[in-house]
Order: sequence, then structure tokens, then C-alpha cells
Amino acid sequence: MKAELRERLGAQSQSGRAAAVHLAFRLRPEQLIRIHDLAVKARVLEERLIRMYKQSDGYFWIGGPGEEAFNIPLGLQIKKGQGKDYDILHLHYRSAAIMTVLGMEPVEALRQMKNVAADPFSGGRNFANHFSRREWNVVPISSTIETQYLTAIGSAIAQRRHGGEGITIVNGGDAGTAEGDFASCLVWASRPGAELPLLIIVTNNSWGISTPFATQHGEKNISDRGKAFGMRTATINGNDVEESWFALEEAMRYVRRERKPFLLEARVSRLYGHSSASGANFTPNEQDPIVEFEKKLETAGILTRERMDQLRETYNQEMLELSRKVKEEPLPSPSTIYDHIYQGQKGRYW
Repeated sequence: MKAELRERLGAQSQSGRAAAVHLAFRLRPEQLIRIHDLAVKARVLEERLIRMYKQSDGYFWIGGPGEEAFNIPLGLQIKKGQGKDYDILHLHYRSAAIMTVLGMEPVEALRQMKNVAADPFSGGRNFANHFSRREWNVVPISSTIETQYLTAIGSAIAQRRHGGEGITIVNGGDAGTAEGDFASCLVWASRPGAELPLLIIVTNNSWGISTPFATQHGEKNISDRGKAFGMRTATINGNDVEESWFALEEAMRYVRRERKPFLLEARVSRLYGHSSASGANFTPNEQDPIVEFEKKLETAGILTRERMDQLRETYNQEMLELSRKVKEEPLPSPSTIYDHIYQGQKGRYW
């Protein structure tokens, strides 16, 4: 009788936990755990890059701590591969979390920060978080502001002609939408009868370096600008994992099936300032999406505080050991400075 009672109480307890999870989340527990793992991994990587810069093991840092609740769901829904049948990515320098989801090894980002010869993205010649990967359709990230919105037009035209379900995805910040490249993207994406399969993303952290968003934009939402071009739009809380997941799911399904553009604005946080140029110091008055996500995970009984702390410590130790390894790796030889200026080029052309 006692064993039967314990079994019944145990079943009720499990039922109660399941109900709590159901009320708190729409995604399955295993999905939430994976998102959390990737978010913490991406955050700890960025924090290690910042430490490397402050220890003079890198020349410059710019990245995306505070955007994980949006960028992890985005990365998980990308159709990864090479060629027009897969998603083509025109990213910007706050996209390390997306690359982490796609499978980038943390040591690769650390190597670019240290500018060692083994940097797989630029051979030690570019800033941190300036990624590229042909086999994943990741177009080289540029330091010039918002030019990715212009180059995205080209791959979207190619995919419109090709057909299939591959789409072009471009992301950038709110301040850069003042550039003409962003306006050109809206025009070309929405031409009647020649619409492009283009997901246009603006991650709005409310700052343009040190200029507040509210002092520069007459429109309430940046996404409102897409309405003038007849395209579907949405503005979401990019600090909420599930709101981001389902908004992205809807937008990507629309672009894949209708072969038309979608302008999605995600309100996100900027936890370490604009870049190392502004100090790369933690900003306490910004909402930390991982902290908020972890509160909900703990309340729902999906993860304990102890397990989440242990995960962070594991990644802290992993990134520390990798950074120590990278410090010992050689810098690029001066003789390679002219390599890859043009495709296939080795050495200087006279």
C-alpha cells in the first residue's frame, strides 16, 4: 500500500511538473535545454574575447552579448549548407551566437581575436567576429556599416531565379538603417512581380554607438518602414526566447513559401557597450536575456540553479584553456600580406 501511494504521489508530482512546463513554455524541454546551452556557450565565448582584448591579446572587440535569446533561435532554424538551395547569410559583427549554433568551434573565434595565422576566417588579418564560411553560405562580414543589406539583394535575386526553399537572410543594427543601403534593400526586395525571398532582420539595441535610438527615429518601429513597400513586417521582444523562436518560424515559413520579403525587427540588449572603443564594460541597466531565461527555466523545473552554474563554469574553463593555447600560436608571416586580395592570389602581383 505504501509503495502504491508513493507511486501515485510520484506520478502526481511528475504531472505537476509537466503542467508547470506547459504553462511557462511552448517549446519542448529538450529544445529549451539546448537553446540554453548554446546561449551560455556563446556568451562565455564573447566574454573571453573581451578579456583577451583587455589583456592585449587582441586589437579590437565588437560583438553581440545580449542578443542570444534572438540569435540562438535564428541559428537553429537556418537551413545550413552551400549553394542556392540553402539559406545564404549576410551577417554583421554581432552574430557570434548564430555561428556558434551553426557549428563554429570557439577556438576559431579566439584565433581571429588573437590574429594568429590559424584564424580560419581571415588568416589573422581581420577584427574579431568578422566571420565567413563558404560551406555554410556565410558571406564575409564587413566592418562597413550596413553594406550587407545591399549585397543581400544579389543572392536573393539568384535564389528567386533558382527557386526552391533557400532564402537570403540579412541582419544588422538599428543605427545603420539610416544608411542608403538599407533603403535600397527595401526597394529591391519589394518590386511588384519581382519580389525577393529575403528575410530582412534589424536587431534594435536602441543605440548607435553613443547616440540613443529615440533621438534619431521619427517612426515608432523600424519595421513600420517596410509597410510602405507592401511587405509583411513585425516587431518583437528579442530578449524572449520563445517570442523570438515563433516569430522567426512564421517569418521564415512565409519567405520560403511565398518567395517574398519579410522585415523583422527584434528589440535586444547591448550588454558590453558598442565595442572595445567604448570600453567593452558590462552595462548593468540593460536586461540580460539569459538571466531572464534562466529564471523561467528554474521556475518551470527544467534546470536547477546548480546545473546552470555548473554549465557556465565548464564553458569558462574551456574558453580559458583554449585562449591559453591560442596565445602560443604563431602570427601570420609578413610574406602572406598580399595573399587572397583577389581570388586565388598568392603573393604580390606586379
